[in-house]
Amino acid sequence: MTDTSSSPLPDRLSTNPKSPYYDEALLTRGVGIKFDGQEKTNVEEYCVSEGWIRVAVGKTVDRKGNPLTIKLSGKVEPYLEK
Repeated sequence: MTDTSSSPLPDRLSTNPKSPYYDEALLTRGVGIKFDGQEKTNVEEYCVSEGWIRVAVGKTVDRKGNPLTIKLSGKVEPYLEK
């Protein structure tokens, strides 16, 4: 993926470095998510084509130290933050 502002955002993106959908360059530029018309700031992963996001559940972590997440279904609209 190139760093031009006209390039489309990926269909799926994750904030976990171990995920195959992780893109550090894109995340440092800033990606915002609108989910069902509301701004979400705690999104761990999203998929536009399947229509879901994963959000952290408070500060709870699993035994490996990863945040526990829940999957919410709805309309996902990613955008680049300025």
